Amino acid sequence: MYTCTLCINLLMVTRDIQDLDVGARYSIVSCIYFIPYILLELPSNMCLRAVGVRNLLTGTVLAWGAVQLGMGFVPTWGYLVLCRTLLGVFEAGFFPALIFIVTTWYKRHEVQKKLAALYMTSIVAGGFSSILAYALSLLDGKGGLDGWSWIFIIEGAATMIFGIASWIFIPDFPDKNTFLTAEQTALVLRRIEEDRGDALPDSMRGKVLLHLSDWKVWIFAVMYLCVTVPAYAVGFFVSLVLSGMGWNLQMSLLLTAPPYIFAALCVVLFAWLSDRYHMRALFIVIQALMTIIGLTLTGYASPPGWRYTGIFLANAGCSASIPGILAYSSNNIISHSKRAVTTAITVSFGGIGGIVATTIYRQQDFPRYIPGIITTIALQVLLLVLLSITTVHFWYENKKMKSKGNVGGFAYML
Repeated sequence: MYTCTLCINLLMVTRDIQDLDVGARYSIVSCIYFIPYILLELPSNMCLRAVGVRNLLTGTVLAWGAVQLGMGFVPTWGYLVLCRTLLGVFEAGFFPALIFIVTTWYKRHEVQKKLAALYMTSIVAGGFSSILAYALSLLDGKGGLDGWSWIFIIEGAATMIFGIASWIFIPDFPDKNTFLTAEQTALVLRRIEEDRGDALPDSMRGKVLLHLSDWKVWIFAVMYLCVTVPAYAVGFFVSLVLSGMGWNLQMSLLLTAPPYIFAALCVVLFAWLSDRYHMRALFIVIQALMTIIGLTLTGYASPPGWRYTGIFLANAGCSASIPGILAYSSNNIISHSKRAVTTAITVSFGGIGGIVATTIYRQQDFPRYIPGIITTIALQVLLLVLLSITTVHFWYENKKMKSKGNVGGFAYML
């Protein structure tokens, strides 16, 4: 899922994709993916229980792997746009389904570590896809195909193989699982019931508009948009920024990996601390400040070393914020139906963040992308404002519930 987006960026760095006459249409190729991705998030989560977790996840992985493989044979940029659109269709339901299913299995103070583990896969992809893509580009001319074609063909085939193999490992919802005994299932459900009182699913029918009328759902979504803009921006443009610092092609691709390795370590550390101390907002604040400092260094520092350090901080801050905000939102929502809606809306706004990233980081602003960096810093400030509003609201609601004698029941996680 993540490697395909990164490959588009890497091909722009290597200039191989000029064979398709992409040129200034790069933003269109990058942006078109997000339109179906955004529109299909909610419908996908709404039908997840009916279709089945295993069926939906395996089917989408096989479908987008086939499309990615087909991208290796596109003759013009128009066909590339078509393939990117289909990728958005097939990938739309994947990430929100994963988040939703994780939140149904674990207690609230266990969730962020699990979400961090899921997000780690995209970080690893970000770190090593550049090296892999460069290695595969050396196949240029083999079988009469260009190097960029081999990148999509091999990664698409690998995705399909992974999709087939993952069938046996994908669990269903706790109340529908087939790999635990009745006693073990009862234990899982009892833990969730004690934690938040919604172990069993409620009907989605007639509730979508009701859930969408809750202002907190939209605040969570905008907060997620604020952190996905820098995350997508780093994925799209890190190699371009590095090449703009004066590094040659090989070094630009190789230097892409270390910031992602550092980000992966930060994601794990912040997730462990957040779950350990049952705190979300404080660590999101720290991560937002890291992102702001990193973006400032990348945009305004003169020495390449400082700018490279800025990429480390910005990537780590926004990467750690993503599972943090997903945990923060899911922890403070009650009922399966509302969590399904909230998760889908939140992740769809992440897709909007992808569109924003492709439009504010313009090629004409190369190599420093100052307008994009200023906009992204402003979004981090907005994130801090929205986080303050929701956290104060949750603190007040907890205080009000405690004054009414609700000591052992549900309480918002701050």
